Formats: sequence, C-alpha cells, structure tokens
Amino acid sequence: MANVIPHSLFTDFDISLFKAGKHYRLYEKLGSHPMELNGQKGTYFAVWAPTAKSVSVVGDFNYWIEGDHKLFVRWDESGIWEGFIPGIDQGSLYKYKIHSHNSDIKTEKADPFARYCQHPPNTASVVWKDDYKWKDKKWMGYRGDKNGLDRPYSVYEVHLGSWKRKNGNEYLSYVDLSEDLVEYVKDMGFTHVEFMPVMEYPYDPSWGYQLTGYFAPTSRFGKPEDFKLLVDKLHQNDIGVILDWVPSHFPEDAHGLGFFDGSHLYENPDRRKGYHPDWKSLIFNYGRNEVRAFLISNALFWLEQYHVDGLRVDAVASMLYLDYSREEGEWEPNIYGNNENLEAISFIRELNETVYGSYPDVQTIAEESTAFSGVSRPVNLGGLGFGMKWMMGWMHDTLEYFKKEPIYRKHHQNDITFSMTYAFTENFMLPFSHDEVVYGKQSLIYRMPGDEWQRFANLRLLFGYMFTHPGGNLIFMGGEFGQTSEWNFQQSLDWHLTQYELHSGIQELIKDLNALYRSEPALYEKQFSHEGFQWIDYGDAENSVLTYVRKGHDEKNDVIVACNFTPVPRENYRIGVPKTKALKEIFNSDAKKYGGSDLQNASVKTTNTAWHGYKKSIEITIPPLGIVILK
Repeated sequence: MANVIPHSLFTDFDISLFKAGKHYRLYEKLGSHPMELNGQKGTYFAVWAPTAKSVSVVGDFNYWIEGDHKLFVRWDESGIWEGFIPGIDQGSLYKYKIHSHNSDIKTEKADPFARYCQHPPNTASVVWKDDYKWKDKKWMGYRGDKNGLDRPYSVYEVHLGSWKRKNGNEYLSYVDLSEDLVEYVKDMGFTHVEFMPVMEYPYDPSWGYQLTGYFAPTSRFGKPEDFKLLVDKLHQNDIGVILDWVPSHFPEDAHGLGFFDGSHLYENPDRRKGYHPDWKSLIFNYGRNEVRAFLISNALFWLEQYHVDGLRVDAVASMLYLDYSREEGEWEPNIYGNNENLEAISFIRELNETVYGSYPDVQTIAEESTAFSGVSRPVNLGGLGFGMKWMMGWMHDTLEYFKKEPIYRKHHQNDITFSMTYAFTENFMLPFSHDEVVYGKQSLIYRMPGDEWQRFANLRLLFGYMFTHPGGNLIFMGGEFGQTSEWNFQQSLDWHLTQYELHSGIQELIKDLNALYRSEPALYEKQFSHEGFQWIDYGDAENSVLTYVRKGHDEKNDVIVACNFTPVPRENYRIGVPKTKALKEIFNSDAKKYGGSDLQNASVKTTNTAWHGYKKSIEITIPPLGIVILK
C-alpha cells in the first residue's frame, strides 16, 4: 500500500475561519473522507492536533503499526495534520497515533469527526460515507409550520435501547424502529419524538450523555444510513425529530477528546472550569475558538446531514455557572466578580444565532433548571436565544403536589397554582422526563397516592392538567401507559401491562389528549403568551378545584377547564363563564374507556346567575380526581 500523499481540502479562507472559530461546517473538511485523487481511490484524513510532534493513521490496513502512514502538518500554524492515503476504503478501521511535544507518551485517539464508530466496547473509528437518498422532501418543505411556537408540541421521549426489545433481550435496530416505533408514535398522536443521545458513547449506564463520537450515530443499532431511515420514516409520517445534544461535558476515556494531543485541547485547562465533579467528566473550553467551531459544527451537522428538527441541549445550567456543583474555594469569579461563565454564555448565544440563522424552521430547547433570565428570549434582546426551556419548577411542584394525599391538598393549593406566576417569562415545555422515573423516585403511577383506582385517576388527572397548562409537553416512554416499575435501561418497557384495562385506559387517554391538543387551537396558538390563559377561579382550596380558560386567536375556540384534585365528586359545581352560548363537554378524564367511573356532563346550559366576576355561569359535575374540558 502506498504511503501518504500530500493533499488538502482546506482553503486559506477555511483556515482563517477555523482560527477565528467561525467555520461552522468543519465536518466537510476534518475527519476521514473517502475520495478519488488522480485516479486513485483512497481516503483523505485531517485532524486538529496543534501540540503533536507526529500523527500517524493506524488501523486494520497497516496492522495498527505506527509510522507507515504519517500525516503532514500544515504550514499555517492551524495545528491541522492531513493527507491522502490510497487504498483505504469504506469500512476500514482506524485511529490516530499521536506523539506530543509535551511528552514521550504516544496515545491512540478515535477521530473526533468520525461518521461511524466500532460497536462498543471496541473504540476504533470507521471510514464511512453513506449515499442515503432522503424521501422526506414534503416534510422538509412545511416543517417550519409544524415546528412553530404557535403549533402543538407533544413530545415522546425515547431511549432507543430500552423502548422495546426482541428475541429475549436483543436491541431493536434502527430499521426495526423505523417500523415499530414510527407506527406507535403515529398511533398515539405525538407530534415529535425526542431521542436521548444517539451519538456514539462507550458506557451504557451513561444513557448516552458521555459522548466520544459526536458525529456518529451509535453503532449499537445499525449504520448511519439506518438512522437516517428512522428519521426519514418519522418525517414521512408527519412526526418531528428532536435529539438530545451534550455540549456541556465529555468523558475522560482514553480514546476520546480528553488530553487529545498531549495538551488540554478540547477541555478547559483550569480544573476549576474544566472538570465536572458530579459526572467525573471534562468540560469544553468555551473560550477557545476552534472548540466553539467544533461544537457549533456538530450542531449544524445533525440538522443538515440527518434532517433533525430540533436539539434539546443538555445540562445548560452546568454551563452557565462557574460555581455549579462546586464548594467555596473550588471556583473563581468572573471579571465582574460574579458566578456566571461568560465564555459559555457567549458560546450559547453564538450557537443559537448560528442555528436559527441557518435553519429558522427548527427549535433549540434548553434543559435549564435555574432562574437564569431570558433563556428562551432572543439574543438581540439580551437572551440566550433558545426556542424553548424545560419548565423544571412546574415539574417539581406538580409532582410534589400530586404525591400528597388528597385530604391535605387544600393546604397546598399554592403549589399547583404557583407556576402561573412565571409561566410566560420563558417559552416553557412541561417535562415528565426520564430523570423523574429513576434512582428511587419510582414510576409516575406509583408516585400517586391512594388505592389502585385512585392512583390511575390521579395519573389521568395529572396528564389532563399537563395538556391544558400553557406550554409544550414531554412524556418519557412508559408513562403513557402507566409503567409500574422504574425505568431500567437494560430491558424493554413493560408492554405486557397494556393488556390490563387501567393501563390501556391511560394509553387511550394520552391518544385522546394528543388529538385534542392538535385539534383545539386554544391549547396551542397562544401557549407561550399570557393572552392564552385566564383564571376563572384559583382560590377554591377547600374543594381543591381549579378552573381556567385557554384562549386562541379566535375567541370562539376558547375552552374552559375544571380540575378536581380530590376523590369527592363535585356535583352542581358553579363556574362563571365569559360567554352566553351553551357549552359542550369535549373531554372528561373519568370516561369509562379510560378506566374511570363515567361521571360525565351530558349537556351544559348557561344561566344568568353572576359568578366569579362574570354575568353568566354554568353548573357542572367535576368527577372525582378528574378533569373536564368544555367548549
């Protein structure tokens, strides 16, 4: 096999952009690229390793021996090593053998830009170029409408390895999921799926949040083009795809990004900023131009190459604060003397400006658990520029309220109403995510109090309240049928439970709530605006009842919601209404098909009795631990 031939895909302009941190499509240049050069087939390699003394490509084509295929360092002080190696083709395994100026130690590193990786626990990169032909042109043409903030956002969060398994405990492949998962999500009526990280990761118990292959979908479930098929099939069925994305930290695995070329290349060299004590992982150096370009290129890569419709950015709070999970003396204030990580904040703003500048029809969503101001506000108005933010406070307060025995709920009415005091300070998505059903927290159904009937009635009420509260919605897999055990990433969900009436009832409820959410403009058109919500009465703590109106652009679409958080039916319950027209019950969580007692309202007439500050009112029955929606 011939040795390395000098060749470059980089122009001088590429290099200047790279050094300035403004090259946002580095995946087109760095990494391995099968190609033909002067009539010879082979692969071009390029890697950033500025403190390296030498860089060799080693692999199954040279028996992993260093020296046969040494790359050439560029003359422009960019720190990029590159070259074309004839004869290396699709499927070849490789790593970079790096000898640093800083040490006599030589390390073997996986390619940070590899498109495909060996199946863990193996750690080599794979030369790969797929020729997948997309069939989602229709979706890509109108997804801007489907992804708009004034459109329904009902998200099904999925861990690909444990949603369902086959042949005992074998993974479903991307191809399997493109049939089974797509059919299920469509049948359930979710508008989007959110995949926990699909990028390559070495350690299963990390659930994918410790990445080593930022540009490669994990080989656990198939090839890169197989994952494209899964995304494509979802799009063909009008389902958007959100990926969890982790720019906050990365693991110290020997083949990963850590101490890549014998220096702190990707991680911050200051341990107070570069090491995460909770996750025993390294933190990106957000002040280094080339690292910012790496991360922003990675975000655009998934949006461009995989047609992804949104990125849910993990652990944003850990990026924003220098003292996150650190004791006094373990962190250093910024130049203004406070705890904000100015470099990370600058990076996040640049990320969002670049993403929306390139793909205005997608959304970025922040998992951010603090009161940091303006997370989902535009950068030009001083915000971070995300499209949405997870409403962690609502999630915590709501679950705390629901776990209380109903007899005590009247003393905690403020817990369930408090969210409305700040509901429109951000564009909030309401999450019941994977984090809420692990580590001893129990499943959602077992966090509900009471006997079996009350548990399920509480869960139906919880979901009904969630879908009628302003904001988008996210439910982690299994919650939609009342999974009883905590989530276990090593096995399938307990699908056998759906044969039982109460569990299948929850499933039917979620189907109908999704259909209602999509069909009723009042539930989504102004979901991020105070104009879309109005209390009727939040003060009936004695009966633990809430009543409110959800509003759309046209007032004829307004809906009235009544929630009863006790197991006592509220009969002839009077509610003030803003309209004179008769009302119809369009949803009742106590319906028999959901496993309820079927206490419904056949007809609802408006009377001239003034109530709740309105000239008109109605009398209805609010079922035990139930929610009623009227239109």
